[in-house]
Amino acid sequence: MKKGIWQEFDGYQDIAEEIKVSRKLGGTVSSAVASAEEYIRQLHPDRIELSVSDIIEETPSTKTLRLVSKGNYLPPFLAGQYIALFLEIGGIRTSRPYSISSQPNQTGFYDVTVRRVENGLVSNYLLDEVKRGDTLVSSGPAGIFHFNPLIHKKIMVCIAGGSGITPFMSMIREIIECGLDRAVYLFYGNKTTDDIIFGSELDRLAERFDNIHYIPVVEEPSGGFAGACGFITRDLMREMLENIEDKSFFICGPQGLYDFCLPQIEEMGVPSRKIRQEMYGAPPNIWDYPGWPDGISKDDVFSVKVKNGKQMKARASEPLLVALERNHLVVPSLCRSGDCSMCRVKILSGKVYQPPGVPVRKSDRQFGYVHSCMAYPLEDLEILI
Repeated sequence: MKKGIWQEFDGYQDIAEEIKVSRKLGGTVSSAVASAEEYIRQLHPDRIELSVSDIIEETPSTKTLRLVSKGNYLPPFLAGQYIALFLEIGGIRTSRPYSISSQPNQTGFYDVTVRRVENGLVSNYLLDEVKRGDTLVSSGPAGIFHFNPLIHKKIMVCIAGGSGITPFMSMIREIIECGLDRAVYLFYGNKTTDDIIFGSELDRLAERFDNIHYIPVVEEPSGGFAGACGFITRDLMREMLENIEDKSFFICGPQGLYDFCLPQIEEMGVPSRKIRQEMYGAPPNIWDYPGWPDGISKDDVFSVKVKNGKQMKARASEPLLVALERNHLVVPSLCRSGDCSMCRVKILSGKVYQPPGVPVRKSDRQFGYVHSCMAYPLEDLEILI
């Protein structure tokens, strides 16, 4: 083949050799990138197919679902993290986050412990309809409610209410089974003794291990209960804790627990930087919260128009995300607590109520975005998904 004139130019051979080497290395780099991406997908998958291998009854209102991977691999997690279950119930596609209650030092299964919620769409389905062998789809493990050895003290003060015990159960099981140099003071509040989840196991662990201190607190105790009665107060915590200086505080439970216990902790002199709070879903009775406007009833219904989409009705007492799901509009969501920001929508017109403490980014406020899981319509809306 006749040479091209450009091949006669000075330096052509050197440049051709550089191109040849670059193409070879480029292929190698692309392979490395693809391998890294696959590894990241294994650690942080978008979806996991899980099979229900066992169902364990914990209390009359609570069961643990033991979930194993249908692909023979489960991503690792940190004690305290959660997975979101993606479900379709009665034609409604929705999701719910559940803390993993099993220990992270085994990779065979995830345990999620579910307590029945009154009129709860998802909890009633999981407790009443799901059977061994059924398939569920979840997210990968997520969340920042976990022990960090760089910033947290080795003595943990854990305050739980109801099913808020689940992330702490994972932490305690890990501490025991891995022999970690860490101690726990667990204050666990419930309405009745029948509501106590993992009570027998916690009693056994506290009796056997000096670094596990279990303090159950019951509002309406039955006969024979020897623990603390009433609420988790600062006086009770002071009685059990020698000091607060060498301890980090963790709290997880229903909104009432935060409303009562956070001021108690602060009155003990614990700085906010030493208190880690887990998000716990949309609060009940939102109309009783500070800032709820006068003149808006929980039963008020407003029109919501989705730009370039459908129009629907939404109640003032329900999160906008719930109204969208009920009308078969799927918005990405994970935590459903206003923390992960996946369910953001833009408010083009109208007003919504957002409860105090929802961590909305400055840029979201500037451009009109809200977390739909924690936004309640106060008038007719037009939104952009």
